[in-house]
Formats: sequence, structure tokens, C-alpha cells
Amino acid sequence: MAALTLANTNWQLEANASAHHTDKYSSTELIVRRGQSFTIILTFNRALQTGESLTFTAETGPKPSLQAKTQAVFDISSTASNSTWSAVQQSTNSSSVSISISSPANAAIGRYKLSVQPASGGSASRRTLGTFVLLFNPWSSGDDVFMPDSTERKEYVLEEFGIVFVGNVNRISKMGWNYGQFQGDILNICLSILDRSLSYRKDPATDVSRRNDPKYVGRVLSAMVNANDDNGVLLGNWSGNYSGGTSPSSWNGSIEILQKWKDAGFKPVKFGQCWVFASVLTTVLRCLGIPTRMISNFNSAHDADRNLSVDEYYDDSGNPLNMGGDSIWNFHVWNEGWFTRSDLGPSYNGWQILDATPQERSAGIFQCGPASLIAIKEGDVDLDYDAPFVFAEVNADRITWTYDTRTREAKPISSETKSIGQFTSTKAVGSYARVDVTNNYKYGEGSKKEREVYEKARTKLGRVHGFSGTSEKRPEIDQKPEISGKFKVDGSLEIGKDVSLILVLRNLTTDAKTVKANMTAWAIVYTGKPIHEVWKDSLSPSFTSEEEKQFPIKITYAEYQQNLTRDNMIRVTALCQVESGIDVVVERNITLDNPDLVMQVLSDAKVNEPVNVEVIFTNPLDQEVKDCVLQAEGSDLLKGKLKIEMPSLQPRQSSKIPFEIIPTKSGTKQLLVNFSCDKFPDVKAFETINVAN
Repeated sequence: MAALTLANTNWQLEANASAHHTDKYSSTELIVRRGQSFTIILTFNRALQTGESLTFTAETGPKPSLQAKTQAVFDISSTASNSTWSAVQQSTNSSSVSISISSPANAAIGRYKLSVQPASGGSASRRTLGTFVLLFNPWSSGDDVFMPDSTERKEYVLEEFGIVFVGNVNRISKMGWNYGQFQGDILNICLSILDRSLSYRKDPATDVSRRNDPKYVGRVLSAMVNANDDNGVLLGNWSGNYSGGTSPSSWNGSIEILQKWKDAGFKPVKFGQCWVFASVLTTVLRCLGIPTRMISNFNSAHDADRNLSVDEYYDDSGNPLNMGGDSIWNFHVWNEGWFTRSDLGPSYNGWQILDATPQERSAGIFQCGPASLIAIKEGDVDLDYDAPFVFAEVNADRITWTYDTRTREAKPISSETKSIGQFTSTKAVGSYARVDVTNNYKYGEGSKKEREVYEKARTKLGRVHGFSGTSEKRPEIDQKPEISGKFKVDGSLEIGKDVSLILVLRNLTTDAKTVKANMTAWAIVYTGKPIHEVWKDSLSPSFTSEEEKQFPIKITYAEYQQNLTRDNMIRVTALCQVESGIDVVVERNITLDNPDLVMQVLSDAKVNEPVNVEVIFTNPLDQEVKDCVLQAEGSDLLKGKLKIEMPSLQPRQSSKIPFEIIPTKSGTKQLLVNFSCDKFPDVKAFETINVAN
């Protein structure tokens, strides 16, 4: 009888992809999830005889080994195993054999080579069948990333579109993002990211063997999505000057960024800021099968010295100073990934914070997390990883100082506990609504429990960092303020219009008071970093007992136009000095709105049929706008990115920009557009399109 030789392998791509929820990937390779069986059909030169068996080998990484669990050798058995690789013969049809192969729910993820060796009387050689990709499996109860709720799985694993919440506490706005984790070459690029990490370069075999653990994979990716240390995907830039690269606010999705990184020979893409890092990390984690969502935190603290308080400094003219490492960002965006914490215990399972924005080093490199969300809420800042930094982001205390630039003396003037970490937000499951998750991160501000947790965290940190916890001397503020103040917005806040505010000051005492108020307005980056002064003024009003007065303020378009950053943000400050009393800082961050971009889809969308779209932009200014460009993108609607250069627009002129899309898949899709010109960078809109078969 002829030796048994393999003639053909049928990977059952469609049936396996459907069973494994991987049918959205654009690939001709088998993509399956761990802890679940897949079926292949092997055709030989003749039928298998009694006593002939097949031995399979599945292996991943550069140095596969049985000991490291990156190689498995298994014969055909009568039943599938949950804990090891196994093969079960399902049926035989003359020379074809249907085999069901199962991987353990804790197998390392990545690209595997599968081979078979027929074993009969003679020694047959091992034959490679090909490769397949193994992913995390949120559908499998045995997997560390198991997510029981099917609507949540659909959102946090399968959804290719998201909403990012940005702005400031007074005005939260949203923009769309195209994650595109199933598009084109994205899966291969995500696997390349793992293969270019510092851990892989140092010890490839160990790194690959640890890819069974979502904690490990998440931490490695939090380092690799930023370019610091390892030539990762994105280079951060918060300077306000983005020449030599793409401004962070002009990206609409992750696909272009990941593709650019690969096409440039894995050199960092310029430039990212927090929501770009977080959006790319969302794409990569969802692509690999880890349920992930984006979190936006408003008034987010960057506590550089790990004492759970942030210090803000002003000079006596009321100018914000770039002093010390601490800062308070108008907003900051990070990720939560869903998995168990075998290292901490089951009470810390669930959402885990990961942050790819390079802010502080952790174990020597710019990475952050995973920190258990439950640990943050309970003040367990001694638990891995990076809990003190995350705790401070949502719950640091805030101390305001005046700094005398002549004597170099700093004086604390106020301290408060409630303003950091507000409106912590994520996208709702199945809709574009904002869900407030602040209570996941901390107990209610002002509650006894919140202060208890804060003091517990300080005590734990004190042990680690050598200050004596609660008894560490915090700045003594020996006087109560004699006046209070706030800025109120008077009218609309739109680019091209003057900014009208009202400074409201109130005498808190029964004595007559004279106040000197030094006021400044600075164009800032969203991290709070002052870039350019745009306006200043001063007042010296007198107050009778408990009197309140209002002072109208106007900052003209001409004053701020040249120096506004792409974040459209201005910080207005009044440093109020009372004779023999304590200084009071009144501040407000304002975000100016871009003009509207109107998008209309002019016909019903069907697969492989052109759909006409029209975008309308109206120049609201009394001056011409130049260098007008419209960009559009959308997964399964456009191949790559559409870019249309447009003529200049005269004052008050409207422009209609028509273009065509051809949907390639049915379902709910999103089209994103971004209009830029010399006066209005990055005006965005998105539209939901339901594509019929």
C-alpha cells in the first residue's frame, strides 16, 4: 500500500470564522479564538486504515517549546480537552478526514504553524498544513477576558466606530473615531507591534510564552502605542506646533496611523495626543480580542511627584506659570480593558485601566497599567500596576500658589478636594450617548467615604515613598479668603466672534474692601499648558459690606485669532489681591466652538452601489479663508482616505462639496469628515449610514 501523504487542506474558513466571531476580519488566513474548537478537512492520497493515526503540532514564536507552552504535540483522541490542545476525528469520507481541533482557554495568542505527521508502520515526515491566528476569546467562560453580556461584547470587541468625549468641565463635546480593527492589514500590524516590543527584543521566547496573559499583553501595548523607549507607533507632541507631522486633532481614525507606522519601516508616526493614543490602543486591543472602551476624565490631574496633590502656580500679574511637574488637564483619555486579575484576587476582576499616553515612567519605561478599577475606587494604591498615578488623575487634591518671580518665594493661597476628576465619561453601549462613570472611580465627592479612601491611599503611598502619609505637612493656609469670584459666560463662544465674560466678585466680610484684580487670558493646549498671552487688564473696585459686583470683559477675535491653538481653548484668570488679606485666584477654561459642518447622505446605501454624499461648510468670518481641504473616511464605505482640495471661501460664503462612496459590506457604518482651512483647523462631523445588502 502507498505511504499516506497529504493532498489538500480545507481550513473551512467561512464556517470557522462564523463560529469564532472572526468573520469581519479581512483575511484569507484562518482566524480563531482560543478555548474553542475549529474544524479542518484533510484529504490524503488514500483512505486511512485501521491502526494509522495522525499527530499534530501547533507552535508559535521563534523558539517553540513544550515547556513554555508555545508548542503542543497531540494525537487524535476520542474527546476534546479544555486544558490542553486536542484533536477529535469527526467523520471520514473515503480519503477525506474531518478533524476538530481545540486549544486551551489560556493558550498564548498569536500566529501559529500547524503541521501533521501520519503515523503508520513506516516513518512518515511531518507536513506543514499552514498558519492560523489565535486570539483572546471573550465568548468563552474559561478565558481571562470572558465577558458574559452579549450586547457589551458586541460594543467592546466587535464595534469598529467610537465616540471620544473632549472639551472641558463646562462644555463636553464629542467626536467620532474609526477604530477599523477588522480592516485590511490591521491584524498583522497588531501582531507586529507585539514583535517589536522591548520585552520581545530582549527575550523573544519568554515574551511569546507570556502572551497567554491579557495583563501582560495590555501592559506591553500601553508601552508600544507610544514611541518613547521603543520606536512604538505614535510620537506625542503637546507643543502647539505640529510642523513636520500631522496635527493630533486632524486624525479621524486608527487605520491610517497603524498603516503609516508599518509602511515607514516601523518608525513612529507624528503626532499623537491622549485621545489618539487611547483610540489606537482601543483598535489593537479589540483586534486581539480584549474587550476595551475609552474613558475621558475632565479636570484630570497629572501628579508627577506621587503625593496625591497637584500644585498650580500664578505670578502676581495673574499669569499661569509652568512650574513643577504637576498639571491639570482639561481632559485626559485612557482605556479600560476587561479581564481577570489572578495576581490580585477575584475581587479585582473586571475593568482594568491602561494608558498609552507617555506621562510618567513605570519600571523604567513609558507604560501605564493595568490598574484595577476597583483598586482605584477603594484606594488600594499599593497594588499593581501604576495605581497611584491613576488614583491621582481622578482624585488628587488641588493646591494653588502665588509665586513671586523676584524673591522666588511661593505662597499657598487655596486648597480644595473636589474639582479633580469630574464627568468621567464613556460611550454608551449601542448608542452615541455619554455615560458618566465617575462613581466607578471614586465615592461621591464631599462624602465621608471618599475622604477615608483618600487618606487610606496617602497612608499606603507614604509607606512606599517615605513621607508619613496623613501626617505629612501639607501647606498651611492660615487665612480664610475675604472675597469670592467666578467668571460667567455672556453669549456664545464661537471662533470668529468676540468672547464676552462677566467677572463676578463678592465681598465675604462685613467690612469695606478694596480689591486689585490682575486679569490675563492665555491660549492653551488642552493639557492646561499656556502657549501665548492673548489679553490682559486690571481692575481696582471697592466693595461695601457683603457687596457683589459684576464686571463685563471682552476679548476680541482680533486679540486671540493669531494665537489660538488647535484645541480652541483659552484660560482666563483673575488674581485678586485684598489689602492684608489672602490672594484669591479666579479662573475659567473656555473652549470656542468651530462653525458647523453639515453632511447629507443623498440616497439609500446598498452594497457595491455608489452613494452620493454632500458636505456643506459656511465661512462665518468677515474675511477670506484659504487652504481648504476636506478629508473623509469610513470602514467598509471608502478604501483608505478621501482628500479633496477646495478653492478659498469669501466672507460668509457657503461651499457644497459632493463626493461618492461605495459600501463594500452591509450593516451600520459611519462616515467621518474633517474640514480644515487656515482659520479653522479640523472641523469634524460624522453620519451613520445603514447599508442594505
